[in-house]
Amino acid sequence: MLTSYEAVVRRAVGPTVAVAAVIVAVSAALVGTKGLIGALLGVALVIVFFGISIVVVGRAARVSQSAMMVAALASFLVKIVVLAVVLSSLNGTTAFSLKALGFTAVGCILAWNAAQVIAATRVKTLYVEPEQSQQQTAQKSDQQTAQRGG
Repeated sequence: MLTSYEAVVRRAVGPTVAVAAVIVAVSAALVGTKGLIGALLGVALVIVFFGISIVVVGRAARVSQSAMMVAALASFLVKIVVLAVVLSSLNGTTAFSLKALGFTAVGCILAWNAAQVIAATRVKTLYVEPEQSQQQTAQKSDQQTAQRGG
């Protein structure tokens, strides 16, 4: 399961970077320096939040598929609370464009999710874990050997 998750993440990075570059350029062109700063902060916010998910879910994937789901949901909940705190603390700032930050974050999130969905549909996912099938095969061959008397 870990290898398919890694493949999906790798395939989602490229399109997200491309969308981020376009949105940053558009924000800088339309709003100026404040738009550029806001857009870059939006990209940084998305990188940090998705980076947390990649690390947490990747580590949980080494444990089990159930742990992956729990880790993904728990990290999502924590990130939503942190996002609410960060955005409420930035309310009213004039150092950068909050609209550019929001537009960039939403654009990157949509690109990331769309790329992950497309990648997940194209990655071949095993229905049976390889370690389990190897153990079962070894047990069956041991049983057959014992039944033959050898």
